[in-house]
Amino acid sequence: MDGSTNSLDDVSAGSSAEFPDRLSLMEVRLQAQEDEITLLKSSLADALRKLRLHDQQIPLLKQQLIAVNPGAARVLNQSFCIDGYSKPCRHSTSSLDGLHHPVNSHVLNSENGEGSTAHSVPTVKSSTSESSTQTDPWTPEPTRTPLAPSKSLCLEDALPEGVSLMEEALNKLHQETQEEESTNEEEREKDRSWRSLVEDPIQPTTIRTLQQQHSKSSEESQGSAPQTPTSSSPAPPKEPSSSPHSGPLSPIMESEKILVRRNSEKQSKDIQDKAKQRMPKKAASSTNLLTRSPSLEGRAKDLLSNTGSQGSRRGTQGHSIKMFIRGRPITMYVPSNIQNYDDLRMDLPSEKLDLDWVYGYRGRDCRGNLYMLPSGEAVYFIACVVVLYHVANRTQRHYRKHTDCVRCLAIHPDKVLIASGQTAGVDKDGKPLQPFVHIWDSTTLVTLQQIGMGTFERGVGSVAFSNADAGAFLCVIDDSNEHMLSLWDWNKNTKVVEVKSTNEAVFAVEFNPADTNNIITCGKSHVYFWTLSAGTLTKKQGIFGKYKKPKFIMCFVFSLTGDVLTGDSEGNILTWGKSAADIKTLGKGAKETFQIMKQTRAHEGSVFTLCVLQGGALLSGGGKDRRIIRWSADLAPERECEIPEKFGAVRTIADVDGEELLVGTTRNAILRGSFSDGFVAIVQGHVDEMWGLATHPFQNIFLTCGNDKQVCLWNAEEHTLGWCTTLEESGLCADFSPNGAVVSVGLWTGRWVVLDLQTREVVSDLIDGNEQLSVMRYSPDGSFLAVGSHDNLIYIYSVTEGGRRYTRFGKCTGHSSFITHLDWSKDGKYIMSNSGDYEILYWDVAGGCKLLRNRYESKDREWASYTCVLGFHVMGVWLEGSDGTDINALCRSHSERIVAVADDFCKVHLFQYPCPKPKAPSHRYEGHGSHVTNVRFTHCDSHLLSLGGKDTCILQWRVKRSGAAEKEHPTSSLPPPTSINSSSEPGKQKEKEMG
Repeated sequence: MDGSTNSLDDVSAGSSAEFPDRLSLMEVRLQAQEDEITLLKSSLADALRKLRLHDQQIPLLKQQLIAVNPGAARVLNQSFCIDGYSKPCRHSTSSLDGLHHPVNSHVLNSENGEGSTAHSVPTVKSSTSESSTQTDPWTPEPTRTPLAPSKSLCLEDALPEGVSLMEEALNKLHQETQEEESTNEEEREKDRSWRSLVEDPIQPTTIRTLQQQHSKSSEESQGSAPQTPTSSSPAPPKEPSSSPHSGPLSPIMESEKILVRRNSEKQSKDIQDKAKQRMPKKAASSTNLLTRSPSLEGRAKDLLSNTGSQGSRRGTQGHSIKMFIRGRPITMYVPSNIQNYDDLRMDLPSEKLDLDWVYGYRGRDCRGNLYMLPSGEAVYFIACVVVLYHVANRTQRHYRKHTDCVRCLAIHPDKVLIASGQTAGVDKDGKPLQPFVHIWDSTTLVTLQQIGMGTFERGVGSVAFSNADAGAFLCVIDDSNEHMLSLWDWNKNTKVVEVKSTNEAVFAVEFNPADTNNIITCGKSHVYFWTLSAGTLTKKQGIFGKYKKPKFIMCFVFSLTGDVLTGDSEGNILTWGKSAADIKTLGKGAKETFQIMKQTRAHEGSVFTLCVLQGGALLSGGGKDRRIIRWSADLAPERECEIPEKFGAVRTIADVDGEELLVGTTRNAILRGSFSDGFVAIVQGHVDEMWGLATHPFQNIFLTCGNDKQVCLWNAEEHTLGWCTTLEESGLCADFSPNGAVVSVGLWTGRWVVLDLQTREVVSDLIDGNEQLSVMRYSPDGSFLAVGSHDNLIYIYSVTEGGRRYTRFGKCTGHSSFITHLDWSKDGKYIMSNSGDYEILYWDVAGGCKLLRNRYESKDREWASYTCVLGFHVMGVWLEGSDGTDINALCRSHSERIVAVADDFCKVHLFQYPCPKPKAPSHRYEGHGSHVTNVRFTHCDSHLLSLGGKDTCILQWRVKRSGAAEKEHPTSSLPPPTSINSSSEPGKQKEKEMG
């Protein structure tokens, strides 16, 4: 029987160990598939857009060819049909589309042979993909050959007597193009090496290649009978010849000649056949891009390091620079006030951060995590911080030496030393880190010992100090499959003994107060009594006998009489005692056992916690019934009370003075009170992942929302929760109106609500699309509200009646992925937005929510806020090798001196602003135990707020300014001679107020 039981335990352990690994592998695969889908969607959008651009440029190219060389009109003697078929016919050139259109045509001067080149071929910018945006500023058109206005443009009249004129024109064009190629051969070789790394589903044929094909086909067709009809649409190229950031997006010219794209039907067929053969390879292009990301990142590093090199198309030539994320180029234009980009110097900001306050408490999934010290401080933890909260003075101190989430606490018998254990976590590359236990002084916050580095696996689940020997030993149980139990002489940092505990979950461990050699553990389906003898630990399982064996033993304590009292999932308190060996039944080798002496019905549902008071009385806390019951020493009920439902179940109880209690709850709150006076919350927090954060425009208050459907308004000065309301859906984003009277909250299903700060009432309730909303942003004057959605649209609303009435003004259409961030310009007319596929787009809201195709024109625009993670002014915040999701949010200070960054590796960074160069230095701050989802400065830049994701923690940082920093101009963050001065009068006034 024992053998079969052990085998079942082994199978259970094996399956429980494999399950997280399989789950993790599936999550990785799912993320890879989602990335591939995003890239495929972006590529498809690029392809459709480029096809439209090619069709639009055909008439303009015809016009330009005839303007350059009237003799070349012979090649246009065939009509291009919309349905894709062509037939030989003769038309006058007036029938060709766009040939005599006045728009974008040249105004020719027949006297001097020069034409004014206002706009020959307009520059076309992408509306959906960053990889196809303009990369160089507009340059004037070269001199054009005049065309006599009185001359008939009939193609029949334009044909020469023989073929010699046509051959001469084409040969001349071919010769000039070859000269152009020889001068630019080195630059083209660089481009080819880069293009071989980045694949694009459809890449436009270059004008140079078309010209060569046209020349060859013309020479082969001389003297033949009828010409082969041309295709009505441009054929795809034989070989990809343009990078994702090149194509028909800038004026189509080579040297001083503009050529027409022309392919015969036969060439088009061959190319299409080859394209079909390449389709399987193209289908896997996104996957290849993902798998080759390290090489792409390495190439990106080289390009960024050579931004100022002569002739580099990916440097600052043409006043633009490029950064690469997952191999995708992102073009950013250098503002006009920067004369030499290479001379910019990135320094550490003079401002620094100090942790001022921690909002929240981890009660939802941890036990034994709240204790009271003689100093009047309550000790608890959340994220990577152990908080010492002085209940009477309402002040906090913080122990911050842990590198990942704290999971357990133990108080030394002297009530001064504290042991805290943490989980393992992972580093930036996903490799597991080593968990450990810190023993530190609660008075000085000095670490005395670091226990178990390299010994524990996954994390530390439970810790306990011994009592009988003045706390000389520490017992630790880790989170490995076998839940290894180890005993340490912590003063010497030596391990005394280590043994496998159980394959089931372990909830608690404690030393017998009267005997260090006796240890008890409890958890799922067990309570073990351990004995240390001759350096070996042996265990005996508690015998339930005639009593029903509960599924979980949730907690236990030692009574003053030495009995062991356990609380279980059946709602009972069991009293355990030692019984003599049953020699009659088991023989001479029988040993003493631990059996249940008494069972007391205590709660409906589980007994989550037990606490022994100084006089011997017992407190029990219930899960389902949320009751706290006081029991006499012989387990007779004396008093009870019930915790309000909004705070959840009772997680743990700490005795303050025998009458006053501290109660930790499963909804991350700490209550203070007594049976007679009731309980009030002194610590509160969210209970699920948070994303929404907004700071008030002129008060020190801020609002948070998250997946727990709670919207909370906090007071940053008093460190208290002003109010909390529950919505029907998860809140993901929020923003205050500039008048400070209302706040808008974006929800999970496309719905968004506007709340009145005073009454908490919903004054407006609207829906945009059926996907989650990611950003809400009011214009600086409060007349507009922009709503960014995961349906790739930005909805614009006009705001009236002090933020209580909203009318749809329009929507911004053009992104090829979901909206992630957006900001308004200072004049309230324009919007800058980022999307999930790393686009940077600009919108003219006042002009009808139009996409600004010429992004170069927005390079000097000033922004009222800066939360977009992609942009020239914040390019330096991205670390080398970033994959695009490493930065979740950023925020520029109101003084425009610094920018705070929330990354995916539990860190908050502080950079100088602007920060336009790679490898910019920053101050880095730890404290969160999960990805940091959002950051915001308060209205006067005195504090910074940061949100943790899964750790449900809000950290409030105090912004410290050095004396030199306060004397400087508030917005001159780059040193002379090439500093960026984007100062504003409001910024100066705010700095004066803070100084």
